[in-house]
Amino acid sequence: MSIDENENNRLRAERLRKLKSLQEEGVNPYPYAFGRTHKAEQLQKIYEGLAPGEETQDVVKVCGRIMNERNTWMFVDLYDESGKIQLFCHKENLSEQDLKRLRLCDKGDFLGATGTIRRTKQGELSVKVNSYDILTKSLQPLPDSWQGFTDVEARYRHRYVDMIINPEVRETFRKRSLVIKAIRDFLDNRGFFEIETPVLQVEAGGADARPFITHHNALGIDLYLRIATELHLKRLIVGGFERVYELGRIFRNEGISTRHNPEFTMLELYAAYGDYNELMDFTEEMLVCAHDAICSGMPVVFEGKEINFARPWKRLRMVDAIKGVTGVDFTNITTYEDAKVAALKLGVEVKDLENRGAIVNEVFEALVEHTLLHPTFIIDYPVEVSPLTKAHRKNTGEVERFELFALGRELANGYSELNDPLDQRKRLEEQARKKAAGDLEAMPMDQDFLLALEYGMPPTMGLGVGIDRLVMLLTNSISIRDVIAFPTMKPLVQETKEGRQETRL
Repeated sequence: MSIDENENNRLRAERLRKLKSLQEEGVNPYPYAFGRTHKAEQLQKIYEGLAPGEETQDVVKVCGRIMNERNTWMFVDLYDESGKIQLFCHKENLSEQDLKRLRLCDKGDFLGATGTIRRTKQGELSVKVNSYDILTKSLQPLPDSWQGFTDVEARYRHRYVDMIINPEVRETFRKRSLVIKAIRDFLDNRGFFEIETPVLQVEAGGADARPFITHHNALGIDLYLRIATELHLKRLIVGGFERVYELGRIFRNEGISTRHNPEFTMLELYAAYGDYNELMDFTEEMLVCAHDAICSGMPVVFEGKEINFARPWKRLRMVDAIKGVTGVDFTNITTYEDAKVAALKLGVEVKDLENRGAIVNEVFEALVEHTLLHPTFIIDYPVEVSPLTKAHRKNTGEVERFELFALGRELANGYSELNDPLDQRKRLEEQARKKAAGDLEAMPMDQDFLLALEYGMPPTMGLGVGIDRLVMLLTNSISIRDVIAFPTMKPLVQETKEGRQETRL
């Protein structure tokens, strides 16, 4: 954070002086509790009919953070989680000592106040204070005394300050919580059980991604932070659960961008006896429910673009989506060499891709994905890029898989799950071959998962939803860091007076 260190130190020293003065007067500036009767929002609703200049004898107790003062502390703007309430601090109700002590407060301090309700002649609802308690003395000045706090990186790095100053940031995280609650309620009400699976795994499977590696000293083995919950949730289906899900953190040792953070939140769910056709209907219903939890029937608008969430959502085969944008029909391009030629003519580089399916997928990602504004299911993926998915019942070389896109971004990924243990073994053997050849994102052989499949997994549908990207879309947030309370940040390194380098968060 770009701060004038000298000015910050001066202001902090002044606050420490005030803290000492309070303590010398016998005031504990860090008491244990305060018995609040109302939040600011509650008072605004209860007394919305109170006329300007009118007073009541109703006694209330409010508390929150001081964010502004006027007329030498006669008026104080106090903010709690729900909003603002004004305090009216006058010599008619407070002693000279109380008024003097109040001036030892600063913007950022927490205050509890007891008094009666009045509305000023200017129409501002206020608490006419007859007593108060200092609840926390803040030692750091808030950003209006700092230089450069508007720097975006500084706001991410010191999110707690960002939330103090910018209520819209807290509102984004409130909406995120409501989205997650709506999804949990939706699943719980439909007979799903939320079951936790291991974060530390012997094999990191279930996705094409590079894992984080750690070491367990007692066992003397390397372990991996999970890159997906898929393979353990499927074990639960094998074990007899018919509907399971997990909503939790996933870790992938990859780059950081406006759409990627090394740890993020994923919903994965699995339901026995369903396929990807049923799952698309289910996904629509669930995500519309999440949308309605925070948008109240209003359209989604992202950077000026209106996204139509009305059902039903469009469904397109991948090859048809490519044909619609490029005019090239990959249905009739069946060999690797012909696919490579077609892709190069379209300007898509494919030199590192070793099969037709990977080339088709690359052409889609390069030329089609960004065109999908409204929620659209892209279905029937090439088998080569879908190692955990059931073969398509009609189309050779394809699988029963969909990905959901909106605003050109992937939001969800669903399958008719592969439950043939012999076919699954062949596909994971191919993944292991790629891994041995140096592909760090290829899946390992999870022998225990293959053993589980040999005990029998019923026909199953499975879905993964990126919660962070969904919340980004629903809250018009440009970066994934805007919807993760504490995003991953590179530590700052600074030189000390002695010439040493110190790492600062």
